[in-house]
Amino acid sequence: MKIIILGAGQVGSNLAESLVAENNDITVVDLSVERLTQLQDRFDLRTVRGHAAHPSVLKQAGADDADMLVAVTQSDETNLVACSIAASLFNVPTRIARIRSADFLGLDAAYLAEHFGVDDVISPEQEVTDTLRRLIEYPEALQVLDFAGGKVRLIAVRAYHGGPLVGHELQDIKRHMPNVECRIPAIYRRDRGIVPKGITVIEPGDEVFFLARTHDIAAVTRELRRMERPVKRVMIAGGGNIGRRLAAALERSYDVKLIDHNKVTTVALAEQLHRTLVLTGDATDEELLEQENIESMDVFCALTNDDEDNIMSALLAKRMGAQRVIALINRSAYVDLVQGGEIDIAISPAQATVGPLLSKIRRGDMAAVHSLRRGAAEVLEIVVHGNFKTSKVVGRRIGDMALPEGATIAAIIRGDEVLIAHHDSLVAADDHLIVFALNKRIIPKVEKLFQVGFGFF
Repeated sequence: MKIIILGAGQVGSNLAESLVAENNDITVVDLSVERLTQLQDRFDLRTVRGHAAHPSVLKQAGADDADMLVAVTQSDETNLVACSIAASLFNVPTRIARIRSADFLGLDAAYLAEHFGVDDVISPEQEVTDTLRRLIEYPEALQVLDFAGGKVRLIAVRAYHGGPLVGHELQDIKRHMPNVECRIPAIYRRDRGIVPKGITVIEPGDEVFFLARTHDIAAVTRELRRMERPVKRVMIAGGGNIGRRLAAALERSYDVKLIDHNKVTTVALAEQLHRTLVLTGDATDEELLEQENIESMDVFCALTNDDEDNIMSALLAKRMGAQRVIALINRSAYVDLVQGGEIDIAISPAQATVGPLLSKIRRGDMAAVHSLRRGAAEVLEIVVHGNFKTSKVVGRRIGDMALPEGATIAAIIRGDEVLIAHHDSLVAADDHLIVFALNKRIIPKVEKLFQVGFGFF
């Protein structure tokens, strides 16, 4: 697929890295020679220096025969204008815009499509905010993902020594929880992926991914690790787009404090937020954290624009007694470095954004795609089409399918019904299947399995 990416910032660079790895023809447009040079040195892609919304620059980037344009510059206005030009002048089939402003995000999708030629909108800030909300809701989790409009959730937890299921085979789950259905599609042990079988034994330290109906998640979590105390108090460092959104989302249900070093920002936030205590100060100031009772905080979220500040403030908060600390990290190399140590969870905004984009790029009808373990694995919600003659999955039992090694079908969503998948589960047309791919190398094989034969059309 020929894809033009407008913007070589953190989001654009991470997106380019993901898409180049899948043998797409990528061209990146940016005004910064330095950023473009760094990308060319690292990846096999083409770069064009220029303004992303100028028709001559888009033409030079190959908009005449591009399959997709993804506008992810820092400017909403530039992204919208670029999509409009790509639609009207170059007839680019798919146009996706990054939007940060709440004013633009509040516009109807039909309006954006008609007046700006935008097929889909992505908002890294909103994606990260949603991720943080789910992690605060499930403080034991490393990652929480929604499927089928929230009916099903995939959650990753670290198994601890002494957990009811630790040291036992997976087939014992049914005995422990006779009234709960769940599926464990993958286990990561010492960073190596395992496709679990009934006789697989969960070991302390395993990163266990399990999928269940949303209302059953808490019961399954209790079997794998000690329940944390319920989250009541949250401290947020950073009053930017993400910090503000998260405070607004949490303040009705939690006791929220927000710290920012900029006096103008805190004055504006104090007017916008109704129940959040807004403070002016530095989140790396030990005296300030002590005054604000950091030791009583259930979750500390470091969400400034500076990776180093986020790492240092999160480490300090943890040392001073915060129960759980989360840091926003833009540099992907830092994410792997800090997560799992003193910092409980490191979140990459760019990685959170890649999933929604991948659902547009994957072959087949993808309702959702989520990237896991910093892009090493994926979970796909695939809509099944065809019939017994034209499809390799419709009318067949899961155990009879030629699933590539490392792929697991974890659940079937049929209308409003959620079916946890088993060996003898039968797949029907229009089912949504939740498919776990242990590594990205097998994705093309998964896509091929779900392709519909020409006879269907």
